[in-house]
Amino acid sequence: MAEPGSIVAGYDGSAEAADAVRWAAGHAQLRGFALHVVHCSIWPLLTRNLGPVPGVADSGLERSAEAILKDGVNHARAAAPGLHVEATLLHGLPASHLAMIASGGEMIVVGSRGLGGFLGLLVGSVSLELAATAHCPVAVIRQDLHPDGPVVVAVDASGSPPALEDACAMAMAWQAGLKVVHVHQLPPGHGQRNTIEAEAAAGNALQAALHRARTLAPYVPVEGSVLLDTSVPHAILKAAADARMLVVGTTGRGFVRETIGSTAHAVLHHARGPVLISRRGS
Repeated sequence: MAEPGSIVAGYDGSAEAADAVRWAAGHAQLRGFALHVVHCSIWPLLTRNLGPVPGVADSGLERSAEAILKDGVNHARAAAPGLHVEATLLHGLPASHLAMIASGGEMIVVGSRGLGGFLGLLVGSVSLELAATAHCPVAVIRQDLHPDGPVVVAVDASGSPPALEDACAMAMAWQAGLKVVHVHQLPPGHGQRNTIEAEAAAGNALQAALHRARTLAPYVPVEGSVLLDTSVPHAILKAAADARMLVVGTTGRGFVRETIGSTAHAVLHHARGPVLISRRGS
């Protein structure tokens, strides 16, 4: 289990994971958190022959896993000199291990593909499973970065308190602008009266979220808008095209598609830039 005030970053040796570790290191340093780099070796699931090849120095699958972990730590320390970095090598599929080890921590950070690509596709995506099972927010880092862009947070009728709180904390840490969006979904064949009433409700939801955002993040510029679209994810992704981070909430538990919410699922699949899934669990 992660120590309170720490960020857990999954590293598998891929370029995407290296981007994630470097991002996690920089963010941990900015927020005053420790960083815990974790590599999950899947080889024990596939073979028992983990030891070195006779006569070949530094060989073997276990030694390779140790080298990958060390490489991840090196990425972190290069990105954030002086940062306190812990390292752990685990064996098995990464999502469950990362969710467990990050319990009690501030955030899990992973790359956009995970497991080096192929096995990530088989699993369906480490990020998708973490979004439904982790007990803390999950950041998925992609290469389309906008370091001068705003933090964009999507809120629903409830105000999406966890997502709004996480977005405000990031905006304050980065001294970045905060953009709050609420989507009024237009159903096919909608009537004018229903549209007017729904738009009024959407406006009220946005104003409540803006009031809370300005309380939570008093020193950054905050703006908001109601988006009209037949697709909630499409509207969010369009609004976040230049976002430094897109923050959305999730619903339900478990790891199948339906339990994380269709919006979070679509955003994770189609976003070009970093996404934070604001996950809270007991």
